[in-house]
Amino acid sequence: MRAMILSAPQQPLQWVDLPMPQPGERQVLLQVHACGICRTDLHVVDGELPQPKLPLVLGHQIVGTVVERGAGAEFFAIGERVGVPWLGQTCHRCSYCRSQRENLCDNARFTGYQIDGGYAEYAVADERFCFPIPAGYPDLQAAPLLCAGLIGYRALRMAGDAERIGLYGFGAAAHIVIQVLRHQGRQGFAFTRAGDSQGQQFARSLGAVWAGDSTMLPPEPLDAAIIFAPVGALVPAALKAVAKGGVVVCAGIHMSDIPAFPYELLWGERMLRSVANLTRRDGEEFLALAPRIPIQTQVEVFPLQQANEALQALRQGQIQGAAVLAVASPPSEA
Repeated sequence: MRAMILSAPQQPLQWVDLPMPQPGERQVLLQVHACGICRTDLHVVDGELPQPKLPLVLGHQIVGTVVERGAGAEFFAIGERVGVPWLGQTCHRCSYCRSQRENLCDNARFTGYQIDGGYAEYAVADERFCFPIPAGYPDLQAAPLLCAGLIGYRALRMAGDAERIGLYGFGAAAHIVIQVLRHQGRQGFAFTRAGDSQGQQFARSLGAVWAGDSTMLPPEPLDAAIIFAPVGALVPAALKAVAKGGVVVCAGIHMSDIPAFPYELLWGERMLRSVANLTRRDGEEFLALAPRIPIQTQVEVFPLQQANEALQALRQGQIQGAAVLAVASPPSEA
């Protein structure tokens, strides 16, 4: 099969032939139709996340059809459409797994990091960590739901019942979360890179009640803020923007160093917390909610062999919505 692989951090992906993967126990072999591009992929490529499997097939927002089942695999039928997220395996035994916090498992393995992912024509995945794709979502539009959607949904849950929520970094996750907020009757405030008037207009078109630069204060105090951009300097900015009792949620897997800030920004029972990975419950809940809203993902599509170009476009902030690799041709229109 053809695949784009990472041989070493800080090097371009290579277009290579690889042996066809074989499904093991409780695994399914998927013909990949689409795979979303995520900022986490950039962190892996740039060496900001340590000790990836090398060589590595990136990609953890995989949409494909089951073409073969390993021993004991019974959840999905041959030909069924399946989504594969970031969380690829847990131990089921540690204190976190036993307390419904499998996202914190000490022995977890992650798709496109320790497990080969979806920048390839075929992929294998543990069926217990896969999800059925909601009917009505074409493959390309479904892919961003599997990380941008799931992490955004988990971050939103951590914001509690806040009515006015700031979204710092209006990319793939935020463009989904803003639609959830609108559906729930809450207000979303979008913060973009300085001068990104196009991104701000995009946010307003999806329901943001206000959009501006991340250096600005919103027109009224926020009840919560979610930081999707991997920029540590946004933490004190977000704390300054939230009212007393507000929460700031850091939703990325990696962030630059947070600068020192005065205690008065945290005082007033403001709370700062992070999001780590996802649980299967997150996936089940969000993928049931998405078609009811319905979430409409905006995608910019790249062929698989242009994965380097897609990653660079994401790095430079040139993607409006989400970037997705088209792998199988033509994609399913289920």
